[in-house]
Amino acid sequence: MGYAKTALLMAAMTALFMGLGYFLGGTGGALIALVIAAGMNVMTWWNSDRMVLKMHNAQLVTRGDRYGLTAMVEELSRNAGLPTPATYIINQPQPNAFATGRNPQNAAVAVTTGLMQSLSREELAGVVAHELAHIRNHDTLIMTMTATFAGAITMLANFGMFFGGRREGGAGIIGTLAMMFLAPMAAMLVQMAISRTREYAADKAGAEICGNPMWLATALERIAEGAAQIDNATAERNPATAHMFIINPLHGGARDNLFATHPATENRIAALRQLAGPTATRPQRALKPRPQPTRKRDAGPWG
Repeated sequence: MGYAKTALLMAAMTALFMGLGYFLGGTGGALIALVIAAGMNVMTWWNSDRMVLKMHNAQLVTRGDRYGLTAMVEELSRNAGLPTPATYIINQPQPNAFATGRNPQNAAVAVTTGLMQSLSREELAGVVAHELAHIRNHDTLIMTMTATFAGAITMLANFGMFFGGRREGGAGIIGTLAMMFLAPMAAMLVQMAISRTREYAADKAGAEICGNPMWLATALERIAEGAAQIDNATAERNPATAHMFIINPLHGGARDNLFATHPATENRIAALRQLAGPTATRPQRALKPRPQPTRKRDAGPWG
């Protein structure tokens, strides 16, 4: 059902994009919009991972790091039946994580320093497994495409505001102004709906990959608490990437409604608890404590 819903929403996004092109330039405009969409998607398909990682100043973690992060990613990747993705650290106190890449062979998992310092090993494994599930389900590509479509729709709407739409249809200035506001809003709603659908699927698959739904459930709880208290300035400057994170890094978007990039955290936790069964117990805190940086130079990339 999740994939069917995602396919329908992607079709709606494509139809909206071509419809806006038709409104601005008739049949020719629709075809031009389709060509633009194809070109933008090819470019983002090839460069999306590097663009996002650079945007958040992510730093590559070398194999055999003293925190055991790359070893954990490698082990969980085997559980998921995936090639081991590149592992990155973001020097950011807000606990959070995301995955990116055009396919499982060219993927990356990025976690923040705040996540490493606030979760137990078991909870961290649950988060990494969730991100690997996104890679296995090809969600990273889907979300890149929806973000590209949403940006292109906004661009076309702004184009229509300055140059006007088709006059023979009788829409005139009122129709142009309505389309300028409604089309980007509709694209945003579709993008958010796709994101919420894929998060539930990744939670379930991530629980299977790590072997314990409660590891991810308690991690989500702790990440949501941290994200609500700690700002992520980079994400605030680039809100189009918010849907990629395991928990919305922006403040004020926690409800499970049309305008939320993620499902409500309590709903995700409830679904994981149900998956774990009535005998599930919360993991103990910090069963295997990780060394914490003690010198200023230790706060950089973990190698």
